[in-house]
Amino acid sequence: MLTLDPELVGNQETFKYLLGGVSPRPIALVSTISELGVNNLSPFSFFNAFGSNPPVLAFSASRRGTNNTSKDTYENLISTKECVIHTVNYSMLEQMNLASSEFDSDIDEFVKSGFTPIASERVRPVRVKESPIHFECELMQMIELGGLPGSGNLAVCKVVNIHVSEDVLDGRGGVDPNKLDAIGRNGGAFYTRASGLALFEAQKPRGNGIGYEALPEFIKKSNVYTANNLGLFAMTEIIPSNQEVENFISRLKIKEASEETFYIYHRLGDYKNMFASALFLQSQSNEKSYYFFELTAMASLMARDLGFAWKVAIHSNSTRAIQK
Repeated sequence: MLTLDPELVGNQETFKYLLGGVSPRPIALVSTISELGVNNLSPFSFFNAFGSNPPVLAFSASRRGTNNTSKDTYENLISTKECVIHTVNYSMLEQMNLASSEFDSDIDEFVKSGFTPIASERVRPVRVKESPIHFECELMQMIELGGLPGSGNLAVCKVVNIHVSEDVLDGRGGVDPNKLDAIGRNGGAFYTRASGLALFEAQKPRGNGIGYEALPEFIKKSNVYTANNLGLFAMTEIIPSNQEVENFISRLKIKEASEETFYIYHRLGDYKNMFASALFLQSQSNEKSYYFFELTAMASLMARDLGFAWKVAIHSNSTRAIQK
């Protein structure tokens, strides 16, 4: 691996790998207001949420790496102690990018970017109408992280009011990520669009699983299962017994199939018909049947049917032992 000492390689090189390695990062489009009443708007990708009671958001309005000056957002927050943090979605990308330009302090970025200002309810800075979610905030603490070119200024903000567009709600009391269509910042000029095929679900473990170290060797040594597959296997709390597996198999209906049929089901992700087909191929003394069972277990893991996957995997191991 490439090894870098930040003190030796310098700020620009460190910055490049920080942004490339910590990605994608959510983007805070932050509106503030100066003491003279000038609106300011700027995006920041050193940003996240840090607790819900009280609700806290934090972002870093870092010092400029070129001349070590502070940004207008920082100066405004220090003087007024208020801001509005907005979620950025794909439809706002280019206007958000335009707002990142280094305009002079007396320039209103709402005018330059074309965003529509609307009044806030609890703070002075205005909101961005085009954003689907607005967080009105009060500054709790500004933590200066070095005072050097590129050093962070961590603005820890308490959320005092939240506005959510009904257009992005999922109907179950939450936000639909596909409707939100948020974007995140990667390294260089790359961004991530958090919707569509980019989305997937991974439910948290319901209890304490057996853990990786307790996995049977035939699971660990498989040439089929991936590291993610092993992680899912390790989430189970109880490994099915051989008797449970036998009972499970006895209740299944074997489905006449060829290898081609099996692979059709495989492409469809239809793991139950994959298993029925693999059982038939086993009954025909197909030497690859254990491989078909492992593919079936993998497909059922992808569908997060962990109990099914374990039973198939155990049967697969029994099949391999018989064939040897």
